[in-house]
Amino acid sequence: MGKTTGFMEFERNERGYTDAKERIKDYKEFFVPLSDDEVAKQGARCMDCGIPYCHNGCPVNNIIPEWNDLVYQQNWREALEVLHSTNNFPEFTGRICPAPCEAACTLNITDEPVTIKTIECAIVDRGWEEGWIRPDIPAHRTGKSVAVVGSGPAGLACAQQLARAGHKVVVFEKSARIGGLLRIGIPDFKMEKIHINRRMAQMQAEGVEFRPNSHVGGNVPTEMLLQEFDAIALTGGSEQPRDLPVPGRQLKGVHFAMEFLSQQNDRNAGVRVADDVAITASGKHVVVIGGGDTGSDCVGTSRRQGALSITQLELMPQPPEQENKAMTWPNWPMKMRTSSSHLEGCERQFAVTTNTFTGTDGTVTTLNGGEVEWKQSDDGRMQMVPVAGSEFQMKADLVLLAMGFVHPVAEGLLKSLGVDLDGRGNVLATEVDYKSSVEKVFVAGDMRRGQSLVVWAIREGRQCASSIDTYLTGSTHLPR
Repeated sequence: MGKTTGFMEFERNERGYTDAKERIKDYKEFFVPLSDDEVAKQGARCMDCGIPYCHNGCPVNNIIPEWNDLVYQQNWREALEVLHSTNNFPEFTGRICPAPCEAACTLNITDEPVTIKTIECAIVDRGWEEGWIRPDIPAHRTGKSVAVVGSGPAGLACAQQLARAGHKVVVFEKSARIGGLLRIGIPDFKMEKIHINRRMAQMQAEGVEFRPNSHVGGNVPTEMLLQEFDAIALTGGSEQPRDLPVPGRQLKGVHFAMEFLSQQNDRNAGVRVADDVAITASGKHVVVIGGGDTGSDCVGTSRRQGALSITQLELMPQPPEQENKAMTWPNWPMKMRTSSSHLEGCERQFAVTTNTFTGTDGTVTTLNGGEVEWKQSDDGRMQMVPVAGSEFQMKADLVLLAMGFVHPVAEGLLKSLGVDLDGRGNVLATEVDYKSSVEKVFVAGDMRRGQSLVVWAIREGRQCASSIDTYLTGSTHLPR
């Protein structure tokens, strides 16, 4: 695929960023796209490697070599068709997916993988600019109706596929705006919300109905859905955050990360946040607990809000700067990753734990922590051991807990439906049919598999739609 000798002729060249000092002045996206000619050169680097490991690295199984070759040939429109054949929303993944496909690329053996994510984003952005992306309206309607509960990437993908199969689809969203965590959790500087709005307009033209402010199990009875719809897809996500039950947790100024991030996204959307509940990093010493993507988003948002200092703490040891290719490739490697938010200014500390929070007049002022070592116990498990004499204190006017999510919220929707849960608290269903324990109720995305990536959510939404279509009609033409 691409040019036979392209990987030897052209160096890897990824899209860039605007200068950190400039980009932190607002919440706009800041990556700088490559020119069409340069993207074509990057597509030319795709090797005829026999086994395209990038397919397996990508959860939606994007047909990456084919659209790389089409971009190299400057056949952008067909490249877009190939891209859309496996991924409903490449403008989402082209911005916020960590690109496991690139980790699996054969050229990653020498740390120079094809810039797959950059090319993907360039293809779909070109498609919007040229007006090639239009509603795909079904030729006939089946007369069947499906309720999709949750409007994150899994719900949107499921809804769009089912609408294109001719079913009447209604998406129920408890929040005031459609998009799930894409809307309320992902900062605008990583993905502006115009991308969601454009897809919503496309889906509405395809027949999808969106009902925001509709909390199923709350102001919308679950019985109503069971009575009025032929099938139900649960795509509500994994929303129960992991807490930190240490002394001082109740102090003002200690918040879950999503409370903080969603407020800033509200402000960006023109929604007023009341002063008595507003969470802001302005003029504060901020401590982010958790070293993942959500923690990184807190860092970037805090920097834009004008924090005095930002420190990110991680319980696990600092990973190596470089993975051992012989041990990891083509799988996703554990290695040190520095995000664009980290580059904007942040101190990072690894292998540290939080012991207590202390404060004044009921408000947090200090984090009391210590270093830890990870040692193998007699049963072979890694065990955290405090390092004697390593205790420390740091200023903490705002503490953001970004330690992930443990499972979906059971109260309300799931309890009222009576679906079975697995040992981790997720809704029990398989990847074969996505059926829950309740008749005509299906489940996909983080609500089924646990906290995961946007690309996994899209995959599960698509596959769930295929299973629902089969359930309703006896067969399906929808791809899995």
